[in-house]
Amino acid sequence: MAFLFRGRSLAVYFPLLLAFGWTPLTTSAAQTDEGTAARFAQLALDCVHREYPNKIAHVLNDDGDALPPRLLTPAFYGCFDWHSSVHGHWLLARLSRLYPEAEFAAPARAALAESLTVSKIVAEARYFQAPGRAGFERPYGLAWLLQLAAELREWVDPEARAWLTALSPLEERAAIQLKSWLPKLSHPIRVGEHSQTAFAFGLIVDWARVTGDDEMLDLLGERVTEYYAEDVNCPLAYEPSGQDFLSPCLAEADLMRRMLPPERFRVFLRALLPTIPTTAHTWLEPAVVTDATDGKLAHLDGLNLSRAWMLDGIVNALPDDDPRRPALLAAAAAHREAGLASVTGEHYEGGHWLGTFATYLVTGRGLQ
Repeated sequence: MAFLFRGRSLAVYFPLLLAFGWTPLTTSAAQTDEGTAARFAQLALDCVHREYPNKIAHVLNDDGDALPPRLLTPAFYGCFDWHSSVHGHWLLARLSRLYPEAEFAAPARAALAESLTVSKIVAEARYFQAPGRAGFERPYGLAWLLQLAAELREWVDPEARAWLTALSPLEERAAIQLKSWLPKLSHPIRVGEHSQTAFAFGLIVDWARVTGDDEMLDLLGERVTEYYAEDVNCPLAYEPSGQDFLSPCLAEADLMRRMLPPERFRVFLRALLPTIPTTAHTWLEPAVVTDATDGKLAHLDGLNLSRAWMLDGIVNALPDDDPRRPALLAAAAAHREAGLASVTGEHYEGGHWLGTFATYLVTGRGLQ
């Protein structure tokens, strides 16, 4: 497996580089205007401490577990569900780091300070350790929790360091639960919603490289090789399913471009998605949401955004002379335009989470 983890040896140097003020941003971050960032930040500010409506996936062990969300998970109870609350906090950390002088930065920091306290995170970790909750928010919510931790690690700021210290017990718990689960997971999960493994693995790999967690990298290397290395002819024509917000085929490619050296990835992509054309015509149409007030149907708006960043990631890993680049770039642009147009906040069904997907896209988070 020596071919895996392109650039992995750099992980051990990340903490030192960060300590000296290095910030691993991409050029796409500089192309995000402050007004757009403010709009996305406001979506998160409107929901991270809004308790209701709320959808919980909660195992009750006795009558004492019948509690409101703010008492069950006191840090991450807003934004309709736990994982959306977590990545809403990631959004606030991300944009505050990129735009420290923006008007939204102060309320964003205040929201982070309100949530990321030692007592609240200890309660969150305790919730995770209760009987029957080993699979809580696995893998999607756990992956976003690790992304939040990674964002705080990369943010050279005294308050961010304090928030990271408070978050650390939950970060450790999330990593432990993933490391316990992965050796037992006999097959990948190839769906377009929360349980998909390819997307979550990409977030986890990025976190592990920031933290220098070689144990996680080795474990993911083994799992990814077993699950995906021999895949061919991924049925992209079957996508999307009606409630997808992630593409199984593109997410796999976006994961593998993180794991393979460029030449190996180029060959892998040809086998996985042989139908990518070599001309820049429309070959992958953006999805259309027929009812933005239906939370499940509105997933397709998120699909357009995630497809756009996955296509960007794939292109980023290909050489300039690869003939598939024009078609990939054209599809990325079409999905970006359609996806960003949907991030209005008009309906809470999308407003509580689409800002995160838009922020991940426009700041190039997955490309660093």
